[in-house]
Amino acid sequence: MARWNTIARGGAVIAAASLALAACSTDGDTDDSSSGGSEGGSTDALKIGTVLPLTGSLSFLGPPEVAGVDLAIQEINDAGGVLGNPVEVEHGDSSDTQQANIAPQTASTLIADGVSAIIGAASSAVTLNFIDDVVASDVVQVSPANTATALSGYSEFFFRTAPPDSVQGNALANLILDDGHENVGILVFNEDYGTGLRDVIQPTIEEAGGTITYGVSGEEFDPAVTNFTAEVEAVMATDPDAVVLIAFDQTKQIIPELIGAGLDPSSLYLTDGNTADYSESFDPGTLEGAKGTIPGADAADDFKERLNSVADSELDSFAYGPESYDATILIALAAVHAGGTDGPSIQSSMAAVSGADGGTECTGFEECATLLEDGEEINYQPVSGVGPFNENNDPSAAYVGVYVYDENNVQHWDSEVFGEVPTS
Repeated sequence: MARWNTIARGGAVIAAASLALAACSTDGDTDDSSSGGSEGGSTDALKIGTVLPLTGSLSFLGPPEVAGVDLAIQEINDAGGVLGNPVEVEHGDSSDTQQANIAPQTASTLIADGVSAIIGAASSAVTLNFIDDVVASDVVQVSPANTATALSGYSEFFFRTAPPDSVQGNALANLILDDGHENVGILVFNEDYGTGLRDVIQPTIEEAGGTITYGVSGEEFDPAVTNFTAEVEAVMATDPDAVVLIAFDQTKQIIPELIGAGLDPSSLYLTDGNTADYSESFDPGTLEGAKGTIPGADAADDFKERLNSVADSELDSFAYGPESYDATILIALAAVHAGGTDGPSIQSSMAAVSGADGGTECTGFEECATLLEDGEEINYQPVSGVGPFNENNDPSAAYVGVYVYDENNVQHWDSEVFGEVPTS
């Protein structure tokens, strides 16, 4: 179980994805003219691609994630770039699991265009649709939002700056228990993200003496169904003190049925896949008092201003923006540390620059890169507050934010919980 400390505080550019195939290929680093890193890796300009939700049910996560990447790229290039060259970025769409062909097509294009690293996807299930192609190409993949436990240690080329569901699930379960609920129903779709969270929430509730009244293994719903009356009736028939809803776009159909069946919204709990703004979806007051969790610390005000400075319009959410920024900075620092901009060089130094082996604490690309150029080892201090990568390439510690809905069905950051990530 994670160790928790509750910390209460007061309170993108979505570039049009250019997917035209370029002439360069992933084989470029074998050309003698492009080598020259300390280990013989490529010293060509670092090229990063993104596979993030520009469309689909998770598109509310896209703007802050893309802004996080763009802000990092801007700061890296303002500091002189990586190994003397400006960093290039190519944005692409991941959509969601309902459009399962989009992310693999985007990733394939980015690989053909010669990226050394890919940032994305937001959805763990979407990542599992294309990760094998990425890592088989020796391209580093860093997700700012994937939380499925199935991805822990998946490949030496896969990293994430969001904690696994062992952290979010534990935080959410303890939040429910702290709110005084003991009999909990779970409406969960049959997908790795959903069942992974459920499989952490359930034992945490039960070990504290509570009961899962509905939603245990075998009681999931099919993500493709369009009518949820039977599921709502089933969970409400167990007379739960609270209901956890783990779903994506299905949430918009399920919530009115739950409220119509008599559920007090203050006993409803959501997760990062559906803790969204529902001001345009439901009547005022529908979700007042409901809570949700999103991995990641609340972005500092100055960082929010920096994110907005690169966005086309003011961001209404900053979820996973810090994690996307950190993913980009870590990739660039790893290239500096390794002396090469190819995927294998970056992979070999990701843990080191994250502070896995200690080093001098530093913030931002410029300060950290200067230390590396002076021959020092570094411990990058991420804006998201995550700890160094562990043996599974997961962050070794992380924050989970708690959000509360107001009378307009808009979620607002309320507090955050810090936990160490289990490795077994």
